[in-house]
Amino acid sequence: MHNRFILSKIFSVVLFLSMSLFSLQAQDLNYKTVEVNGQTYYEYNVQSGEGLYAISRTFSVSVADILRHNPGAERGLQNGQKLLIPVAREGGSRGASVSPRSNVPESPSSPQSPSSLQSFRSPQSPPADQNTAFQHTVVIGETVYGIAKMYHTTVDEIFRLNPGAREGIAEGQVLIIPQRRVISQEKEENYRYHTILPKETLYSVSRTYSLKPEDVMSANPGLSVETFQIGKTIRIPFFESYEVILPYEEQTTNIIHKVNRGETLYSIAKRYNVEVQEIQRLNPMLSGGLKTNMELLVPVKRSLVEDDSRSNANEANRLLSQPIPSERVNVIKVGLLLPFLDETKGSHLRLQEYYEGFLLAVEKMKNDGATIELYVFEIGKGDDTKKLQSLLATTEMQSLHLIIGGVSDAQIKILSDFSISHNMKYVVPFSQSNGEVLNNGNIFQVNPMQHLTYTKASSVFLKMYRNAHIIFVRGGGNDKNEFVSLLQNDLRKNNVRYETLNATTTLGGTILASLSRNKENVIVPTGGDSGLLRQITDELKKTMESDSGFPIRLFGYPDWQAYSDLKEDYSQFDTYIFAPFFANGQSRDVEAFKANFRKWYGRDLLETFPNYGMWGYDTGLFFLTALHRYGHNFEQNIERVNVNSLQFPFYFERPNNWGGFINSGLYLINYGTDGRIIKTDKSR
Repeated sequence: MHNRFILSKIFSVVLFLSMSLFSLQAQDLNYKTVEVNGQTYYEYNVQSGEGLYAISRTFSVSVADILRHNPGAERGLQNGQKLLIPVAREGGSRGASVSPRSNVPESPSSPQSPSSLQSFRSPQSPPADQNTAFQHTVVIGETVYGIAKMYHTTVDEIFRLNPGAREGIAEGQVLIIPQRRVISQEKEENYRYHTILPKETLYSVSRTYSLKPEDVMSANPGLSVETFQIGKTIRIPFFESYEVILPYEEQTTNIIHKVNRGETLYSIAKRYNVEVQEIQRLNPMLSGGLKTNMELLVPVKRSLVEDDSRSNANEANRLLSQPIPSERVNVIKVGLLLPFLDETKGSHLRLQEYYEGFLLAVEKMKNDGATIELYVFEIGKGDDTKKLQSLLATTEMQSLHLIIGGVSDAQIKILSDFSISHNMKYVVPFSQSNGEVLNNGNIFQVNPMQHLTYTKASSVFLKMYRNAHIIFVRGGGNDKNEFVSLLQNDLRKNNVRYETLNATTTLGGTILASLSRNKENVIVPTGGDSGLLRQITDELKKTMESDSGFPIRLFGYPDWQAYSDLKEDYSQFDTYIFAPFFANGQSRDVEAFKANFRKWYGRDLLETFPNYGMWGYDTGLFFLTALHRYGHNFEQNIERVNVNSLQFPFYFERPNNWGGFINSGLYLINYGTDGRIIKTDKSR
């Protein structure tokens, strides 16, 4: 009750300030006012080059309000054109709510302060007017930087509209995102975003934007019954220019009415439920009077004249659950495009081994009955893309079903554009951070984004050690601060206690004093370097020699698999590490692959983490299997593609309804006290 009273007081103050600000602003607008049908308007003459958005800012009115009172303005403004801008009635009403000018677009659920934004944890009703901004609901693993790339905006713009996001974002939080206004010469790149409203369907959204339901589905390959949900965002294609869109119920279309004998403008207006002035505005010849047989343009609501049958709606909405027919491939054509001659830091040796591993996957698939044509191309290095661009014009490239490759951002961008224009599946094998996958439905990114890995690893840790005694040890480079910060935040949210120690010369005594005899002690270094790890394990071994009554376990990072001289220590402390890749040297399959590689190429695999030969093999095996079993459009069966990979877990997920697929696979590796190494897939 006390909180309700405080909120009421705050609302009263905000309302008073809003009315005062508008009153002061209106006094500064020296424009002629007129009254039409009881509504007061400013008369405004459009200036050269002026648009609806600029005018809406001048009068602190929404674009939708201007269009509502000026039919025909949606087709564009002319220099000198007269507009009627609604003036707020006493109490602040214009028939549609108008608030003072603000940096935050008008929205029923716009946050009022940074602190209120922090409490956003569930989707609110999205704003009906999405011409200037829309809403995005944060999903687990997302960052502000990634969201900005997804929507072609900037981190600063998101912070401007969502001040609280500077302190971090959380799953379920609702962010205001500026609407995309970029117009490209390429028609397929012109689009905007729409947050699904309550009661909306695929059919109703399509009508709102004057599109076919198939157009919306094509722009959102990930759209389905499960993903078409209130608060979710979809992409809307625009083929000509950026327009201001009204809700369907408010949209008008012009019909032709032939004047009958005895009719008056008033009777015609009444028949179509429009204002006389609206008919006059569209028909300048009425200045000479109304005549029989005259053909008039009359603005009427689209909903009154368009077919709105339930059967049409049902047919459109069935598209969400309609499977795409498989396009079987008799001869699988794959292109491998890499800078094989780039000797920078030994890159050519690693890429050669990747190719050789891929060839072993091709050999296995052929033994399993697949017919494969592999085309291998040298594409040049770095940002020099001339060779790559010339290759894309060849007949061989344009006949492929799948392309794999590209290392630099410039190469990936060119291959991404090629995959869009040729509707070709494209695998990005190495890059973790390239943003093309966020906006290209044909892309599959094999190497997981680091933040996704950390988010999933934090969730796994919480499930395992909720009741443990958790100790973080700071020292070294503290290069895992992103993961540690994420994990500690998750622990706090779930009321799990932890403590933090500094790695000093007295670490042994400090650890001993912190250990618990009644709980499992989980030691988590804040850095992944071997120096800090050795310091910790040395002190732990001394502690265990003096008193072995403490249950101790280490939890660590992908980097640790490279420290072969520490593996005995891992086993002593029953260590767990998380990693998006891991080749278990105790596995028979791994040993068999190494032997087969040695047989084919007369040498051993390079000592790299991850191993490039297995990387090429796993990637080839997964995608060749997908094409062989499910054809060109295998993405709809991506969850059913299971292969015996050696090093990478594959679990592909779309980041949104229109983007491609990102591998979010994760292993948890246990170095047991019995010397065994057990790898568990924690991807799902």
